[in-house]
Amino acid sequence: MMKQKHYFGTDGIRGLVGEGNITPEFALKLGWAAGKVLANSEHSKVVIGKDTRISGYMFESALEAGLSAAGVDVLLLGPMPTPAIAYLTRTLHAQAGIVISASHNSFQDNGFKFFSSQGTKLSDDVEFAIEDLLDHPIKTAEPAMLGKASRVSDAAGRYIEFCKSSVGRQTDLSGMKIVLDCAHGAGYHVGPQVFTELGATVATIGAEPDGLNINQGFGATATEALQAAVLTEQADVGIALDGDADRLIMVDHRGEVVDGDELVCMIARSQQRQGTGKDSVVGTLMTNLGVEHALQQQGITLHRANVGDRYVLEMMKKTDSILGGESSGHIICLDQTTTGDAIIAALQVLVEMQQIGSSLNTLRSGVTKYPQKLINVRIQQQIDLAKNDQIMNAVKQAETQLADAGRVLLRASGTEPVIRVMVEGQDALLVDKLANELAAVIQENV
Repeated sequence: MMKQKHYFGTDGIRGLVGEGNITPEFALKLGWAAGKVLANSEHSKVVIGKDTRISGYMFESALEAGLSAAGVDVLLLGPMPTPAIAYLTRTLHAQAGIVISASHNSFQDNGFKFFSSQGTKLSDDVEFAIEDLLDHPIKTAEPAMLGKASRVSDAAGRYIEFCKSSVGRQTDLSGMKIVLDCAHGAGYHVGPQVFTELGATVATIGAEPDGLNINQGFGATATEALQAAVLTEQADVGIALDGDADRLIMVDHRGEVVDGDELVCMIARSQQRQGTGKDSVVGTLMTNLGVEHALQQQGITLHRANVGDRYVLEMMKKTDSILGGESSGHIICLDQTTTGDAIIAALQVLVEMQQIGSSLNTLRSGVTKYPQKLINVRIQQQIDLAKNDQIMNAVKQAETQLADAGRVLLRASGTEPVIRVMVEGQDALLVDKLANELAAVIQENV
């Protein structure tokens, strides 16, 4: 049986501030344990960045103290996008990077994500090693060996130049008007500069963080403000980041939302046009079937990974793909960087719009998303769906009715006691009917 982690989830450690493991005491211990595991020389260093939550100050100080106690130097980046921290971990030749963020969650939550020296997620072995040390008392390094802390004054400038370099020096977005929604999050200062320095006219919203308003009514999970602003400003396009700027949702000039599935398809076709892409792309179990069919028409195979950018990246490496993403807007351009990056992904789309003289609305025209119905069925205890004949027979019957024009997915949630029932197909009425029937069968048999 596979060993279970006590602290790390699929995307670091996250929860409500002041409860469970999201406390200054735990952060202190986590900094020390991570320092002991990740440090590999007398001059090891770890970078720490954060989003704009008020609790970030508290956790930054606690992590810094723990790392210092382990004899590790600390480079403080301040509020920076998660992908920027991955990039700076690599370029500053640090042994690891730590992100203090709860991504798209509200300010009451926070968490800790780690990057390796290569700017990638930590391996399971390293996470297990850190967890093992968390169960031991802190043993402080000798006074002469304690770590020092310093701030990286040019962190923002380094990342801005990196983003601009991802689309080449010849890129000029002059004549393009953009509304940028920063979700009152970590991209509030670097995001506007990237697009402005490339020549675009930028109207910015959601860029006044106060420690409490991150993701509140703005950003990739709440696009209404951006949709309205695009229409008011008569902009060419809207760009929505989430709280730590690793998710991207866009809005076309009509005020219509373009999600991660569609954006991945656009970038894949752009790469194919330029001869820089590959014949495979990675999505997830939730990627819309219409997107898969659109990619097939271009000769591009969609590989499906489990939900979560960690699993998308694993599948990308397994299939030798350079592009992958989720409908939520996590988009990984491996030919440019090592993790999901909203700004990098947005630039790929903007350059394609400019190069072929097309609007975002036209770019999405080749993708017809199929109706999708998702029902969460609450359960009292875990069940092996594959061993329940009644449920499996109901699934087979639904799949027979959908034929090649749809699909069925049953998935146990990893965070709450529910079975997620998803039915997708070209016929919206049939999709709705089958989803409700399957949910009823599961309810009867659990």
